[in-house]
Amino acid sequence: MAIRDFFKGATEIGKAMGVTLRALGEKPVTTEYPKEAVPLYPRFRGKHELRRYENGMERCIGCMLCEAACPTGAIYVEAAENDPAHPTSPGERYAKVYEVNLLRCIFCGDCEEACPTEAIVLGHEFAMADYNRRDFILTKEVLLNPGEPNVVIRPE
Repeated sequence: MAIRDFFKGATEIGKAMGVTLRALGEKPVTTEYPKEAVPLYPRFRGKHELRRYENGMERCIGCMLCEAACPTGAIYVEAAENDPAHPTSPGERYAKVYEVNLLRCIFCGDCEEACPTEAIVLGHEFAMADYNRRDFILTKEVLLNPGEPNVVIRPE
């Protein structure tokens, strides 16, 4: 009985070693971020961005629909009247204050769907680690000037 168990154990060890030896020839799955771009799907929801029109005007008209649609209350919008001589946005109002609290956000995309002018979008930036809680509140200036994420959009 001991010899049979010995050969059975040796066979199982041989099978396991075969799996290991086959894996040695394969390319590693690890991405050397930030040296290499990370492949993301096109529908990935990352850090929020506020968009502008081609002429430089802000798309946000201060309607506050994104704030109303947010299930966690992560968005705060304070609207103000546009100056007719120097308008900030094409509407009658604009967002004087626009803040997104990333600590409350669940990245559901409801704000994106609620916006009639497609002003707020969830971009592809995913590296959002920080040391201070205040840095997780994105102000209007940060949202209007997003950085370029180090990602590659992969096919679905």
